[in-house]
Amino acid sequence: MDYAAPLDDIGFTLRHIAGFDALLESGAFPDLDVDTALGIVEEAGRIAAGRFAPLDAPADRIGARFSNGRVTLPEGWPEVYREWAGGGWSGMALPAEHGGMGLPASVAAAAMETWTSGCYAFAMGLVLSQTASEVLIASGDAALQETWLPRLVSGEWTATMALTEPQAGSDVGALTTRAEPDGDGAYRVTGAKIFISFAEHDLTDNIVHLVLARLPGAPAGTAGVSMFLVPKRLLDAGGSPGPLNGVICTGIEHKLGLKASPTCSVSFEGARGWLVGEPHRGMAGMFLMMNRMRLTTGLQGVAIAEKASQQALAFARERRQGRAPGAPPSDGMAGGAIIEHPDVLRMVVTMQAQTAAIRALAYSAACAIDDAERGPPAGRAAAEARAALLTPIVKAFCTDVGFEVASLNIQVHGGMGYVEETGAAQLMRDIRVASLYEGTNGVQAGDLVLRKVLRDGGAEARRLIAELEATAAEAAGAPGVAGALVEAIGALRTATDWVMAQDADPRAALASAGPYLRLFATVLGGALLAKGATASRRMGGQAGPAGRRIEALAEVYAANQLPLAGGLERAVTRGGAAILAAREHLP
Repeated sequence: MDYAAPLDDIGFTLRHIAGFDALLESGAFPDLDVDTALGIVEEAGRIAAGRFAPLDAPADRIGARFSNGRVTLPEGWPEVYREWAGGGWSGMALPAEHGGMGLPASVAAAAMETWTSGCYAFAMGLVLSQTASEVLIASGDAALQETWLPRLVSGEWTATMALTEPQAGSDVGALTTRAEPDGDGAYRVTGAKIFISFAEHDLTDNIVHLVLARLPGAPAGTAGVSMFLVPKRLLDAGGSPGPLNGVICTGIEHKLGLKASPTCSVSFEGARGWLVGEPHRGMAGMFLMMNRMRLTTGLQGVAIAEKASQQALAFARERRQGRAPGAPPSDGMAGGAIIEHPDVLRMVVTMQAQTAAIRALAYSAACAIDDAERGPPAGRAAAEARAALLTPIVKAFCTDVGFEVASLNIQVHGGMGYVEETGAAQLMRDIRVASLYEGTNGVQAGDLVLRKVLRDGGAEARRLIAELEATAAEAAGAPGVAGALVEAIGALRTATDWVMAQDADPRAALASAGPYLRLFATVLGGALLAKGATASRRMGGQAGPAGRRIEALAEVYAANQLPLAGGLERAVTRGGAAILAAREHLP
């Protein structure tokens, strides 16, 4: 499938919606300017289109292959991986003092969007090393950092998160993998893990696993979980990969999509490992990795939505069939381009508007992370609270919308979309998993309600809602957008007040958590597009095609998505009670 990185749209969203210009003006990244940042994203997009995209369709056909404990990835993957790692991309958002580029998370997010659009399965293997490196920087001792960080940051080795067990999915506290002291400061790790992405492959000669396990006498539940670094191969005296370490890939999953991204079952059989951080404090490292991966997973929804939107638009312009009402007679029997049919146009434009909204949402979360880590100290706590609030919304909404847009792509293609040759079906198969891993979207909705809204008394949610109201006031130059946004924000405020009133009975709030997250995200998407449209109008002709496109898509979103807020508010405030009451009547 062809793909071209939407550089104008990415740049406009970063600068005029997500707040990237303000981030640089704050002095958070004194050695970086806008042109350099966008130039880096442009180079990432070139790699995505020229090197990653050609891998995509063959990878789906060939898949990852498993034999005798080894995984072989499709032809060409090791070569492209070495090129990518050799360019320093693995450490782009890691600190310079540890060998990284020291770039903002927001720039890394834009690059990751393009790589995932190019080849989602390949891009799955690119992200875990960075998050593992962040855990080692935050919690690893000097010896671990000296031994393992340089080659993780460089991409010479890759990493995994080994969390999930057959009996313990999202309930991490139920894990049974154990770690016994080995007498020399190391541990022997024994247990079975499942659903571990890229736990075995032929891209690199070593793989570093961050494994959750229990020490002897550890408390029950999550309070007794520790984290260990367990390599595939131990190192010899010179620091090179040596003997295997009792880390055995026992199989890979046969999946609906992402067929070339190996999802592995792994047996740790007395494998040597080293404690990361303090005993029984493994959940802190896990949440650091999980939250970073939740943003990345949301970006996967953006990436597939973008690729599906490009494919649908190209097909709708090329496919000739029938004659739209009011269209002039066409030459021959082929009819006119189906983009002229109002319903096809509706689907294509809806895809474009939804993609623009979720890109703005994901990039805004990335800029909040940058502010929390590198912004002016006085504002870091507020930025951290904002990033925390946005994280479950980004993960859930962006992946749900990515799937919905991929489904619309099939509909635009008609019968041709249902056959594999067009590639439309692959996009929908691939993105379906994103709503399941890194915590299902139901888990994200529960996290939003319990930990992000109820826990702080609704303070951060109400602060954000007040900002949305200010955005609506600034959008007065587009009355249709402003009016729809004001009404939708009112629905969100009502629903938030209702959630807050359920503090004594969280079951009621949890029963409505899914619609509440969808409502929050829908309103956020509309407000962010309105913010971009306001910026474009103020810039006049300097906004260029990307700004004019945002103005048009803000109108589309306001007229077609924001009206859903009223129904979602009623689902929040009334629907949960009906759901709970229905349980006793299930067959």
